[in-house]
Amino acid sequence: MPVKKLGEGFLLSFSHFIKKDFGLVLTNTIKWVLISLVLGSIIGSASALFLVSLNWATNYREQHLWIIAFLPLAGLLIGLAYYYWGTAVVKGNNLLIEELQSPKKIIPLIMAPLIYAGTIITHLFGGSAGREGTAVQIGGAFADQLTKIFKLKPRDRKIILICGISAGFASVFGTPLAGAVFGLEVFVVGSVMYGAILPSFITAVIADYACKAWGVGHTHYAIANVPEMNAINLFLSLGAGILFGLTARLFSAMNHGISKIFSKVNYPPLRPLIGGFILIALIYLIGNTRYIGLGIPVISAAFTQQEPYYTFAIKLFLTALTLGAGFKGGEVTPLFFIGATLGSFISLFIPLPYSLLAGMGFVAVFAGAANTPLACIFMGVELFGTSSGIYIALACVVAYLFSGHTGIYKSQAIGAPKHLLLKRHQFLK
Repeated sequence: MPVKKLGEGFLLSFSHFIKKDFGLVLTNTIKWVLISLVLGSIIGSASALFLVSLNWATNYREQHLWIIAFLPLAGLLIGLAYYYWGTAVVKGNNLLIEELQSPKKIIPLIMAPLIYAGTIITHLFGGSAGREGTAVQIGGAFADQLTKIFKLKPRDRKIILICGISAGFASVFGTPLAGAVFGLEVFVVGSVMYGAILPSFITAVIADYACKAWGVGHTHYAIANVPEMNAINLFLSLGAGILFGLTARLFSAMNHGISKIFSKVNYPPLRPLIGGFILIALIYLIGNTRYIGLGIPVISAAFTQQEPYYTFAIKLFLTALTLGAGFKGGEVTPLFFIGATLGSFISLFIPLPYSLLAGMGFVAVFAGAANTPLACIFMGVELFGTSSGIYIALACVVAYLFSGHTGIYKSQAIGAPKHLLLKRHQFLK
């Protein structure tokens, strides 16, 4: 009776699952839901405070442009703070990635106030930086403290760090799906930690909700025209993705190169002081402030008008200089700026709508620079809707491939090469 034996085997297997596996899965789910509620609420609230502070700093600077003259002193203050109190956390996001790869010790809580203050000061006085790095570091620092409070095992510490990173990213951009995947994807190139998928998603959603519950909103962008996908548009999208990937690679290389140059200054607090003098000279020569800070107005404009060729290049250099010199903040919003304005510009010779190319560049340059294509695809869908999803996905995947194994996070491990050729050709690494 093969059918009877098959039925008995199924019932036995199902009974075993109900008696043992179901209980373990349910218990684990309840545990992480409770932890996620606490962690997401804390990080989402912290992100709300950070975003309100950042908005104040930006508005104050734009209304009192004379304050930019004090950017070198602001840099010195940041440098001194990290030199005397933050040597253990100066690596920032790279420290979080290193702890995920090889857990050693709890992230010092001082990471959170230092990166918060450093980022606000950078933006207040006119540096070109973002906000993702700050939110991720705040999230990671707060999350790791729960390791001690809840007496978590080493395997659970990795999960809670991922949750902190996911929550910070999700709440600062208002993209819970992208935030959850970013935390799972960012620490190893070519690998995703599925063991943390449930808590990562739950914490990201709760953090996003907590941030919005404080009345803090996010900037909205819209792609006005999405043409039907066909063979021609497919190849046009691939070509745009290549340009976005090469731009991501250029940004990473320039950022690391400038950082290496400034590292030759033996006394670290002097690095942002010197960088501050160079920045104010460049801002004076440019003659306006559209390239400093987050640059949200310029990003929004890229979706409604064609940007000139130099817009993305200026932002790229100013951001690499700001962060390479030792000022604090993130790379992601500047990468949005670079990608959106580059996409808007290349509509001059790639016959796709500039709003679509701006949206593709917005996420694709970030995908290539951070080596997180899946997170960026989710972000594109969350921000721009599903109608542009195929274009967004093509741009992100191609940009990820053509950015090589370089990236904005030096500590990322290579879990799997992006292409077999990357094993053999050094120039692609």
